[in-house]
Amino acid sequence: MSEIKHEVTKDPITGVETTGHVWDDTLQEFNNPLPAWWLWAFYGTIIFSIIYWIIYPSWPTGLAERGFLTGLSTIEFTSDKGEKVTTHWNTRALLAQEMQNDENELKRQKMVKEVAATPLADVVKDPTKSAFVLAYGKGIFGDYCAACHQSGGQGVIGNFPNLVDDSWLWGGDPADIETTIRKGRKGHMPAHKGTLSDEQITAAANYVLSLSGEKVDPELAAKGKEIFNTKGCSGCHTPAATGMKALGSANLTDKIWTQANVPGADSPEAKIEAVKKIIAGGIDREMPAWESRLSNDEIKVLVAYLKLLSQ
Repeated sequence: MSEIKHEVTKDPITGVETTGHVWDDTLQEFNNPLPAWWLWAFYGTIIFSIIYWIIYPSWPTGLAERGFLTGLSTIEFTSDKGEKVTTHWNTRALLAQEMQNDENELKRQKMVKEVAATPLADVVKDPTKSAFVLAYGKGIFGDYCAACHQSGGQGVIGNFPNLVDDSWLWGGDPADIETTIRKGRKGHMPAHKGTLSDEQITAAANYVLSLSGEKVDPELAAKGKEIFNTKGCSGCHTPAATGMKALGSANLTDKIWTQANVPGADSPEAKIEAVKKIIAGGIDREMPAWESRLSNDEIKVLVAYLKLLSQ
């Protein structure tokens, strides 16, 4: 390769000035300045960014009170306590302001309060309120409940109860459901593998399945009934095995399975094994309390949504 030359010349064909850089005697670099409009647009972006940094929050710095430059722009909204709050511009404050002034949001808030103040029986009779509950309640359910109970409320056997079958472990009245949402629930069934032999657990499983009309060994089911009534099972599930709302113990006679995956078993033996697993291993599960995350009105709308869903 020949030595690089720096003589400023013009291209003989196009007449465009070159930078003077020549490679291999003939390869030259044109000197094409950027268009004026492009340069001014570039300078404009610099000016815009400086103005933006002055008006809105920008650079983090240890010298600023909040740890970053807050900017000169402010925003005003009303706090939950009814006080006027003025703060530097930020998206959270902007959202609060929009929710307090947007026409559609104000209509939504008004409807939420109306539904919350209306008895459930009247909500069901009112097409407008029912439609609102199903639409708005679905959003609340999707945000806070669907991760466990699934988007349609069908739950997951062995983990999370089905909410559409209208069979509620802790009570299905609106007041009971509201308490469940507000305070959460802790379900516990002790493991019996240390107190019952495998034969006894098998007998108890046969009895539990017989309560739902499943095909079982009659002799084992009879022995299982005695175990059920003498080894502590009836203390929680009641002697009639219909469950106890105060403890959240399941009704064993309604053919609804929340823990043992009996519907998914493909043989009588598999169903027995599914129930035995629960009796032997026990149950420990917890639903969190939502009263700190949801407003009183939102909880009432969610209760109405769940009742409409289960119907």
